[in-house]
Amino acid sequence: MIEKIKELSKDTVIYGISTIVGRFLSFLLIPLYTNLFLPDEFGIYTTIYAYLSFLSILYVYGMDAAFMKFTSLAEEREKTDTYSTPFLAVISTTIVLSVILFISRNHILGAIDIPVIYSSIVIYVLFILILDTLALIPFANLRLERKAKKFASIKLMNIFINLALNLYLIVYLRLGIEAIFISNMIASAVTLLILLPDIFSHLKLKINFYYLKKMLWFALPYIPGSLAAMLVQLIDVPIVRALTNDATLGIYRANYKLGIFMMLFVSMFNFAWQPFFLTNAKTENAKEIFSKVLTLTLIVMTALWVILSLFIEDIASFEFYNGKTIIGKDYLVGIGIVPVILLSYIFYGLYVNFTAGIYIKEKTKYFPLVTGSAAVVNVVSNFILVPKYGIMGAAFSTLVSYVVMSAGLFFFSQRFYKINYEYSKIMRIFLLIVLVSVCYYYFYSNKMLYLQVKLFMLFGFFILFFALRIVRKKEIQVILNSFIKKK
Repeated sequence: MIEKIKELSKDTVIYGISTIVGRFLSFLLIPLYTNLFLPDEFGIYTTIYAYLSFLSILYVYGMDAAFMKFTSLAEEREKTDTYSTPFLAVISTTIVLSVILFISRNHILGAIDIPVIYSSIVIYVLFILILDTLALIPFANLRLERKAKKFASIKLMNIFINLALNLYLIVYLRLGIEAIFISNMIASAVTLLILLPDIFSHLKLKINFYYLKKMLWFALPYIPGSLAAMLVQLIDVPIVRALTNDATLGIYRANYKLGIFMMLFVSMFNFAWQPFFLTNAKTENAKEIFSKVLTLTLIVMTALWVILSLFIEDIASFEFYNGKTIIGKDYLVGIGIVPVILLSYIFYGLYVNFTAGIYIKEKTKYFPLVTGSAAVVNVVSNFILVPKYGIMGAAFSTLVSYVVMSAGLFFFSQRFYKINYEYSKIMRIFLLIVLVSVCYYYFYSNKMLYLQVKLFMLFGFFILFFALRIVRKKEIQVILNSFIKKK
């Protein structure tokens, strides 16, 4: 079991390299965009990318997940069919959707209130959608074959090409926001070209309709589920803006972005977790392994949460150039929401962990119910809490929605694939989280969160971690050794 967990940890680190660098570089581009583009241009850019995110869900409609599910269970002679069928199906639907969007582009621009002068961007967006969609199954195959280094290398190359083109087209050639989409499109094209040898080595030009039917039955619930999950992430933006004002929304989202540090860990884990539990589902002690994985990931996330919560203000207010801080000084008044946002991502990490049973038992039809419930809770709680508590109310709405997501998926996962988790340890961990939260907000609200207090709280937290036997020396050794390359 220890060896299995070591494999998962190593893959998590490798996938994490591309994830961390990509998110970090994207974060660095924000100052570039906001300094060189007018606010209305930046608004158009963000609006288009938001719709692009929704369209990407429709373009792939869960077929990458269906590919991983059925290929992981297929015999070697069947793997060509389980690769070719979803790939060719996605190509067909991508062509149809792209033609419809191209013909309707002017009507679409009018519907989302984008000036027609930006109609050329629609073409770039369509190419980005096409190229990225065609790369999803090849990337999923690399994950399934545990070629984490190759996966990460290609992702990193994409990121650096995108960054270099952004700098060249925007800073040197002085192009407008079109440069952002052109850079993305070219980087996506290069990525797909690199993946072509892998595609051709697995592809045959024939759809297996037996597998297509099974894959569609597995994949289609991803559409409403993924759309609902997107609403959980984005619905607070228009609500906060409607109930407060643009300045409050700006402070809220700027501090919300600091949750990226926990989100990165969850994303890293998710990349490695899905192929891990699929390939180990038939292992004799699979459920015992999955139980231990949840405990260890919760331990790591909780430690990260405490460290980040205590020192996030120091990070955000760090002056890097001529009095400029990581987050503008005018925005630091909202720093108090960050521990809540970070805690929300811990519950998202639990949600990711609970997906194992749903995938293994092919019960993906419950995803829309779980994420849809969380989206509804998010909307309702925002309307209740924001008028009274402002951005803290919005942050708690996010937390509540992720708690609902994780609890809902836990219920259905346990119903079909019961795992005996280490509930005693988990309860002790959350007891510590509550204790640290109470102390943090007491000192924060009374303006007493001095460095000495933070260090004392951090030291006390780790003392209690061992005193409550949440973590033991052997488990610490496993976690540390998992990051050291096996000889």
